[in-house]
Amino acid sequence: MKHRISEFFVGLLFGVGLILAGMTDPGKVLGFLDVFGAWDPSLALVMGGAIAVGALGFALAKKRSTNFFGGALNWPTSDQIDTRLLLGAAMFGVGWGLAGFCPGPALVSLGAGQIKAAVFVAFMGVGMLVYQLPKGRQPFKKALVQEGKDGLSQR
Repeated sequence: MKHRISEFFVGLLFGVGLILAGMTDPGKVLGFLDVFGAWDPSLALVMGGAIAVGALGFALAKKRSTNFFGGALNWPTSDQIDTRLLLGAAMFGVGWGLAGFCPGPALVSLGAGQIKAAVFVAFMGVGMLVYQLPKGRQPFKKALVQEGKDGLSQR
């Protein structure tokens, strides 16, 4: 139960941070991506801050063998850059550039009732299902990961 409570509050904090940073405003995001037009560099500070916090978090997590509640930390074991990764990254970038959303802000905006976010989240769900097809994965399965399977390991 304490896992769910902490997950809720971390998600809530993340969502509020996205709203305050302007990441849920597609116009602001598209302005940031328009580097050859009316470029709005303010989100670069948000991204830089997020990268710094993430780097610190990963550095601390790498020194641990379990999460704060004693559960396993699952780390990628694969460093392969393959066609699926490149296509997925390209699709993510195109979707971000067309819609002005990435997954976290889209979910926050969906909760705020934005229709554009609903369309984006629906297509994001389709993309997640399509990703599962080539390797015969079961969509949205629980992360009961075995050593080496799906490029993850329990540490």
